Amino acid sequence: MLRENLQKALKEAMLAHDAVTTGAVRLIIAGQKEKDVEARGKGAKEATDAELLSMMQGMIKQRHDSIKMYVDGHRQDLADKEMAEIKVIERFLPKQMNEQEMEAAIKGIISSTGASSMKDMGKIMGALKSQYAGQMDMGRANGIIKTLLG
Repeated sequence: MLRENLQKALKEAMLAHDAVTTGAVRLIIAGQKEKDVEARGKGAKEATDAELLSMMQGMIKQRHDSIKMYVDGHRQDLADKEMAEIKVIERFLPKQMNEQEMEAAIKGIISSTGASSMKDMGKIMGALKSQYAGQMDMGRANGIIKTLLG
C-alpha cells in the first residue's frame, strides 16, 4: 500500500509541476530501493513497510538536524525547504502517538516481554520498532522506557 501511494503521489506531483513534492517523494523512493537491496541481501524479497516507515522517520530526523544548522547559519531559505520536505514525508507516515499513547504502548510491551531492568532495553526497543514503526519517535520512547524501568 505504501509503495503504491508513493508512486501515485510522484505521478500527481509531476503532473502538477510541484517540485518540492516531486523531489521529496523521489528521495523516499530512492531510500526504499536501498532498503529493498538490503532486504534481498538478507534473503527477503523486499523491505517491509515497518522498515520503510523507520527509514522515513530517519529522513525526518535528518531534516530537523539540517533545519537547526540552517537557522544557526542564518539560511532561512534552506530551512524552509527542509520543512517543506518534512511535510511531504509526514503525509506517508501513520498518525504519530502522543506521550500518553506512547507510555501505554511501552507499558504493554514491558509487561508482554517480562522486562524488569535496563538490561531488557534492547528487547523492548526491538518490539516497539516491529509493532509501532513510524508511529512513535524512538528517541522519546527511549526516555520513557528509562523512566519506567529506572
